[in-house]
Amino acid sequence: MKLIDAPSPNFDERGRDIDTVVLHYTGMPTGKEALERLCDPQAKVSAHYLVEENGDIYRLVDEVKRAWHAGVAYWRGDIDINARSIGIEIVNPGHAWGYRDFPEAQVTAVIALVKDICSRHKISPARVVGHSDVAPRRKEDPGEKFPWKKLADAGLALAPFEGDPKDGEGVTFDEALKALSDIGYDANLGDYTAGLLAFQRRFCPQSLGQGFDARTRAALIYASGL
Repeated sequence: MKLIDAPSPNFDERGRDIDTVVLHYTGMPTGKEALERLCDPQAKVSAHYLVEENGDIYRLVDEVKRAWHAGVAYWRGDIDINARSIGIEIVNPGHAWGYRDFPEAQVTAVIALVKDICSRHKISPARVVGHSDVAPRRKEDPGEKFPWKKLADAGLALAPFEGDPKDGEGVTFDEALKALSDIGYDANLGDYTAGLLAFQRRFCPQSLGQGFDARTRAALIYASGL
């Protein structure tokens, strides 16, 4: 795996062990613009890596440092996700600029990179997450088109739900909401909508925006048991 060094000045000290990978899409018209922004000291954003559509991988911040990629975030009770994670930006225009499928060469490169990171840091598949998972009220990336199943098939992430939606018919609202929180999402009785949408993008995109339908309830019980 060849890395192209493109150092960003946007980082600080980590102060914690690494146990999480956060995947993003760049959400800008081109990879060149995204790379320039991630390396711009005025932007105050960065990531450890950027993966272009052709599979090129740029190394922006040394893994021992804390890159500024997750922002205001939450996962499984923790709010300083940057301190414990490695951030990977994946070039894609995103929902604002023409969201599209991720090319095969890019996905292959992402899998190789995540595999290398998880192997070195002993990161479990349950802690390879999307930006929208940890910041559901602000972010949609890497989005419903991201091929989580390919990462799962490589043993690097939790797989999307592919079971019978009817399995969710007997799941109560309270059970479903508890599962959403147990998985790691920032969700409570009065403010769960964003977390639920993020979960659907990740685990059952066919139900995106459909609330606690049967498929979503079944997927929640499935994912909470992994």
